[in-house]
Amino acid sequence: MNDQIQPDGSDAHESAHEYEHGALGDAEYAEFMELAAEEGFDIEDVEGAIEAAGHGPLPVLAVVGRPNVGKSTLVNRMIGRREAVVEDRPGVTRDRVTYEAEWAGRRFKVVDTGGWEQDVLGIDASVAAQAEYAIEAADAVVFVVDAKVGATDTDEAVVRLLRKAGKPVVLCANKVDGPSGEADAAYLWNLGLGEPHPVSALHGRGTGDMLDAVLEVLPDAPEQSFGTAIGGPRRIALIGRPNVGKSSLLNKVAGEERVVVNELAGTTRDPVDEMIELGGKTWKFVDTAGIRKRVHLQQGADYYASLRTAAAVEKAEVAVILLDASENISVQDQRIVTMAVEAGRAIVLAFNKWDTLDEERRYYLEREIETELGQVAWAPRVNVSARTGRHMEKLVPAIETALAGWETRVPTGRLNAFLGELVSAHPHPVRGGKQPRILFGTQAGTKPPRFVLFASGFIEAGYRRFIERRLREEFGFEGTPIHISVRVREKRGGKKK
Repeated sequence: MNDQIQPDGSDAHESAHEYEHGALGDAEYAEFMELAAEEGFDIEDVEGAIEAAGHGPLPVLAVVGRPNVGKSTLVNRMIGRREAVVEDRPGVTRDRVTYEAEWAGRRFKVVDTGGWEQDVLGIDASVAAQAEYAIEAADAVVFVVDAKVGATDTDEAVVRLLRKAGKPVVLCANKVDGPSGEADAAYLWNLGLGEPHPVSALHGRGTGDMLDAVLEVLPDAPEQSFGTAIGGPRRIALIGRPNVGKSSLLNKVAGEERVVVNELAGTTRDPVDEMIELGGKTWKFVDTAGIRKRVHLQQGADYYASLRTAAAVEKAEVAVILLDASENISVQDQRIVTMAVEAGRAIVLAFNKWDTLDEERRYYLEREIETELGQVAWAPRVNVSARTGRHMEKLVPAIETALAGWETRVPTGRLNAFLGELVSAHPHPVRGGKQPRILFGTQAGTKPPRFVLFASGFIEAGYRRFIERRLREEFGFEGTPIHISVRVREKRGGKKK
C-alpha cells in the first residue's frame, strides 16, 4: 500500500520508543537526521513524516442507531466526503464499512452501521445484531437518535446493548435544524446516556461540538494491544464470505465441536474468542465463524458479513482468509481480502474444499488466483479440507511465516544501501525534463512494515510499486502488506511539490 505524502494509519501497537523515533534507535536516529539535514530537508518535516508513518493504532468509533436516523450522513460529515452510501431504502450494501476521519488534529477510524434491511424477526433484532458487531470492535460509540421522533422502543433496545458493552457513549440528537429543535433533543436525557448533543448531520450544525465530545472519550490508542504478554497467544481472525466453511474449519482445528453451525436466525450473542492448541502452540481465534447464519437476510447478508469481518480484523494480528476452492473467486472474496490489506494485518490465504477439485478445476483456479488475487501474491497459501482435515498441519507454518514478515525490521543503513543500488540501476523515468530521485529512506514501524522515502521530486505510483516489489525480493516480507509514503523535498524558498 502506498501513499505519496500522507501514509495510511497503521494498526500496529508500537512501544513508546518506537512511536517517538519510528523504529530507529537513538544512535541510528541521530545519524539519519544528520543525513536528512545534508540533503536539505527540514528537520521538523522529517520528524513529522516519520511520526505520521510510524504512529500507533488508531482508535475506533462506532456510529450506531436504528434506520433512517442519519448515521451515514453523519459519517460523511465526519470524514469530510460523501463516501458512506445514503439511501432511504433499507438493505443497502457497500464495499466498505470503515473509514478514517480527523478532527482537531486527531485521527480515528469510523465504523458506519447504516443501511441494513429489516428481516422477518423485526427491526429490534436487526438493529441489535447490527450494533453488536460494530460495538465489539469499537473503543467508543456515537449513538444517533432522531430528535424529531424521540426515543423509540428500538432505541431503548440499543441503549441496553450499550450499557452491557460498557463502552463510552456520545449521544447524538440528530435532525435538529434550529433552536426550536433543541427542546426535542433535551427529552433524550431520559435515555440515561448523559447529555444529548443536538446536531444536524445534513447541514453540519452542532457536529463540531459533538466531535469535541467524542475526542474526550476516545482513547489515543485502542486498549487492545498486540503481543504485550511475552509468549501470549497470537490473535487470528478466520474470515471469509458466508458458507465457505469457517465454522467447520474452526471445529476441525480445535478437534471438537466448538462452534455452533445453525441455520436458525439469531439476534444477539456474547462474542467468545476460541483458545485453540494447534501445532504445539496456543492461538486465540477471534470469533467470526461462531455467528449464526441469518438465512432471512438475503440482500443484507453481504453487509452483515462485511461488518462482522471488520470487527474481527480490528481485533486480530493475522487474517486467515478462507475461500471456497470449488467456486469462482467472487467480488465479495476480493472485498474481504482488500479489507484485511487495508487494515494492515498479516494475511494467509486458505483454499477450502481442495479435496473436491478435479484437475480441470485446479487449472482454472490457478488462473483465477493470478488475475483476481494478484494484489496479495505475497501471501502464504494453503490448500485445505475442513471436512477431512487435509493439510491442516500446514496452517500454523503459514501463519508463523506471515507473522514473521509482519514484524520484519530492516536497519536504516542496510535499507539505504539497497535504495542506492536500486536507484543507480533503475532510475526513475524522466518526466517534464526532470528526473526525481529517492535520496534516502527509513522504516518507520512494523506490524505492518511502514517505510518513509525522501525524494527530490514527485515519485510516480508505478515506480513506488516497483520499489515495493524489489523490497519484497530483497527482504522477504512474505504474508504482510507494506505501507510506503514519500516525502518530497521542498524547494529552497518555494513550496512543496
